[in-house]
Amino acid sequence: MRTEWQCLVPAQDVLGECTLWCEREQVLWWIDSRAPALYRHSPARGETTALRLPEVIGSFCLRQGEGMVAALASGLHFLDPRTGALDPIAAPETALPENRFNDGRCDRGGRFFAGTMSDVRREPVGSLYRLDPDLRCTRLRGGIIVPNSIAWSPDNRRMYFADTYRAQILVYDYDMDTGAIANERLFVDAAGHPGRPDGSCVDADGCLWNAEYGGARVVRYTPAGRRDRVLALPVSNPTCCCFGGPALDTLFISSARQRLTPEQLAAQPLAGSVFAARPGVTGLPEGRFAA
Repeated sequence: MRTEWQCLVPAQDVLGECTLWCEREQVLWWIDSRAPALYRHSPARGETTALRLPEVIGSFCLRQGEGMVAALASGLHFLDPRTGALDPIAAPETALPENRFNDGRCDRGGRFFAGTMSDVRREPVGSLYRLDPDLRCTRLRGGIIVPNSIAWSPDNRRMYFADTYRAQILVYDYDMDTGAIANERLFVDAAGHPGRPDGSCVDADGCLWNAEYGGARVVRYTPAGRRDRVLALPVSNPTCCCFGGPALDTLFISSARQRLTPEQLAAQPLAGSVFAARPGVTGLPEGRFAA
């Protein structure tokens, strides 16, 4: 089945990331990690607004009440998207000044997961953390180069995670009662792919949609790890995807312009834009932080 894309928001994001649909307001949120800025787009009105942030942002999630949790270079914070006010929660890596938070997502139990990485060199100095609703921050895994692709199966029994630089998507057994991960194993070896695994989401059928950075595509994998759909894009660096829209049947995709040559940028005038596609399947509502 061929899936057509459209450019939803023509933009020039240096590192667009973390597309997130708010079903309450019927708006799409995402970030430009490097601007740094948080964006809000209303498809119904065709309006986009921006909130400038004081430091690099890797990801964020919505809260069950008002506001967000933001994973910034300095740590985890509560963020008021109306005013930009920040309230620090945890700073687990103050001893690693070159590290910053990258990809993050909230599970359906109200916990926020986010990974860290070096912002200077590609070395395995990053970790994966879980922020619980009581604001305890727990380190789950180390040895990470570039963390991405955090997502959960519809039955909450699997958690997906990728180390982009190693070109691997991993899967864990997931305990929704405790937020524990176990039994790490390889889900997809993307070493021979045109790009590397970046951000992901899971549809209602339990299939993982993965933005392939450098591959100019989003790939759908079955729960068995078999590739069964490919959405080709006009930009080489798609970064993240999520389902949204009133029926959760639209796939929103962010992208990046960073490190593209002048010749590549000329050939990719939509690089850094946000795209939308109707793949013929539906997604699931995003988890919200339970505090």
